Amino acid sequence: MPGNAPARRPAPARRPAPPPFASVLEAHGRALLRFCISQAGPDRGEDVFQETLISALRAYDTLADPTAVKAWLFSIAARKAIDSHRAAGRAPLPLADPAQAVADPSADPAQAIGGDLWRDVARLPGKQRQAVALRFIADLSHREIGQVMGTSDAAARRNVFEGVRRLREDLTDPVS
Repeated sequence: MPGNAPARRPAPARRPAPPPFASVLEAHGRALLRFCISQAGPDRGEDVFQETLISALRAYDTLADPTAVKAWLFSIAARKAIDSHRAAGRAPLPLADPAQAVADPSADPAQAIGGDLWRDVARLPGKQRQAVALRFIADLSHREIGQVMGTSDAAARRNVFEGVRRLREDLTDPVS
């Protein structure tokens, strides 16, 4: 029957194109670097930042949701910081001179991002530390923090809340 032509299938929906990577770096690069330093320390933070950018650039064309590029970028950074900690734990620490083992006060990660408060943040349990850093350094929403940490929005909100509560308790406790 000539009048019964097969129905045309609608064209598959196209993903919106992500913005140019340079504009993503311009928008989120400073916060991303601060986050990397807060998570990996000043000695490894810049390396983690660079590794994050390399991985992000390699995978940029596979980005599933261009509207979530910020959370996607910080997810990569969080994993790279964990990888950095693991690698540092396996690396030997050769010291020719024991005097080199004395800590250099300028090498304190808290100094790289803002002082005593961040030293206290560094002592929080891992999930709380990461959630507080993502919230207050990277300015991510609870939904974005949940995406980065692989948890629900509620769990992200709770981690931020518990971390801030613990910091307040530590700040208000009299020093013994």
